[in-house]
Amino acid sequence: MDVVARAKELEAQGHCIVRLEIGDPDFPTPDVITRAAETAMQDGSTHYTQSLGLPDLRDAIRDHYSAVYGVTIDPEDIVVTQGTSPAMLLLFGALLDPGDEVIMPDPCYPAYPNYVRFLGGVPKLVRTRAKDGFRYREDELRAAIGPRTKAIMVTSPSNPTGAVLSVEDLQMLADIAEETGVHIASDEIYHGLTFCGEEHSILQYTDRAFVLNGFSKAYAMTGWRLGYLIAPREFVRPAEKIQQNFFLAANAFVQQAGVVALTEAQPDVARMRALYDERRRYLVPALREIGLKIECEPCGAFYVFADASDWGRDSLALSRRLLEEAQVACAPGIDFGQGGEGFLRFSYATSLEQLHEGVARLARWARMNA
Repeated sequence: MDVVARAKELEAQGHCIVRLEIGDPDFPTPDVITRAAETAMQDGSTHYTQSLGLPDLRDAIRDHYSAVYGVTIDPEDIVVTQGTSPAMLLLFGALLDPGDEVIMPDPCYPAYPNYVRFLGGVPKLVRTRAKDGFRYREDELRAAIGPRTKAIMVTSPSNPTGAVLSVEDLQMLADIAEETGVHIASDEIYHGLTFCGEEHSILQYTDRAFVLNGFSKAYAMTGWRLGYLIAPREFVRPAEKIQQNFFLAANAFVQQAGVVALTEAQPDVARMRALYDERRRYLVPALREIGLKIECEPCGAFYVFADASDWGRDSLALSRRLLEEAQVACAPGIDFGQGGEGFLRFSYATSLEQLHEGVARLARWARMNA
């Protein structure tokens, strides 16, 4: 976040910064969704709801998972939250006792280990590698499981790598869960933004799973703060108690808009996905052309995780140099763990024009510093 803050400072001073560091869609929320929220407010949907969330929204989530993945979910196993970050708190708060471990990939979204530590748990990082598509190696994953291991964290499509797990990966994880008794915690927030093949949910392979999902990314609703947790039944009541005490409930009119997002906004999602894919197909070869290495080509989300070690092995120092000298903001790989050191994450949640300008600036910088 140091890069984000400095980029804002430079913009305030009048500099034109190409912002490729943040995963915030540049599209407006689809009109059908905003109109639904306006109607809901005008109709008086401005009061408390059930802590688990509106029944209509939980039914819509059930129907969405049934239609897309062919899985059966009881709406009573769904907790609607104010974004996926509170859902993480509910998940780990319901699952962990102090000292319990959660296995997670390195690199990974930095909030995962922070939430686990905040709740007294122990994040256990397992290195994943670009040459493996940033997937767990089964032998290393099994070796990391101990008597205090409660869950294995997975993200597909992944932030920061854009990697998408295969059916074989998900089945391997499910088999391990069934054999060992651990749960799989699957972050599916980037579902709807997969560009290679079909999407798959962990719930297609095991019931020993928690799912984190929401509306921020695929529906361009980051500021609306609407997410949900799908949990095994025995964890729903503990999660609900945490919700009641910390958050009470998600905003009523936002939940109403979420129903419409799931039931009426899929054409908008498809349109945005096609534009993201166009940007991805430009950015990956463009970054390779200027000297960055991309061994794992991203197939989902809206990130390219590029090996920039030929430009500098200290990714934070390099990202600061690129910001100050090239006026391009990107995320240092070290933000995502030691396994990300030497990498830079570029977000293509911005226009093609901005991507072209950003690559041109990086190319000039690379020539000047060759």
